Amino acid sequence: MKINWSFLGFIVLSSFVVFLFGFSKQRNEARNLSKIVVSFEDKTPPFITLDSVNKLLIQNFETVTSIPKEAVDLKEVEQRLLENKMIHRAEVFITVDGILGANIKQRTPIARVVEKQDYYLDTEGERMPLSGVYTARVPIVTGAVTKHAKQITDLLLQINQDQMIKSSVVALDVFQDGTLEMRIRKQDFTVLFGTTKNAALKFQNYKAFYQKIKQDSMLTGYKTVDLRFGNQVVATKK
Repeated sequence: MKINWSFLGFIVLSSFVVFLFGFSKQRNEARNLSKIVVSFEDKTPPFITLDSVNKLLIQNFETVTSIPKEAVDLKEVEQRLLENKMIHRAEVFITVDGILGANIKQRTPIARVVEKQDYYLDTEGERMPLSGVYTARVPIVTGAVTKHAKQITDLLLQINQDQMIKSSVVALDVFQDGTLEMRIRKQDFTVLFGTTKNAALKFQNYKAFYQKIKQDSMLTGYKTVDLRFGNQVVATKK
């Protein structure tokens, strides 16, 4: 029987490569982590400190360098991060050279609700605790917020999309029937907004009115600006 040396050599070489790969993989997994690198996707300052994130990443270990790479369950670590009320999304990974990395997207507050215990309302209409690290510059909301959370969230998102309105509105007062009033930055008058129905039209009317009275230097002459009547803006002088 003739021996196929080429085929035999291929088998031996393949077995050697598999052995080296397995040996290298085993040694690599046995190594400890080298350091932690955390990055925030958000442009705003973090609502949670790097130290807090690092503690969540290593949890029961004293230092990151004491953790074997094979001891890290990435899904478990990600879930631990997501349980923090400041974090919206987290991606955890380990690099070849032993870096434990985390990409974090924070929740985005769009209003601060003033109640017995203040909290933020985020872009998804969920409660978000205040941060001891950074205070978001967002409108203050009072009144029946919980009862009308969906409508108020949608309205706040519209406000955020319009730079002029966003820079103007400093507070919303929400009433039990779903109507609301707005307070404007550096102005004495109150905007009677009514319900959130036809909000885009109301904002359009308000901007047109604001530009007109600004040109006429009459900003300080009004007590209320009423947007509840379709295309009509009813302003009451002091």
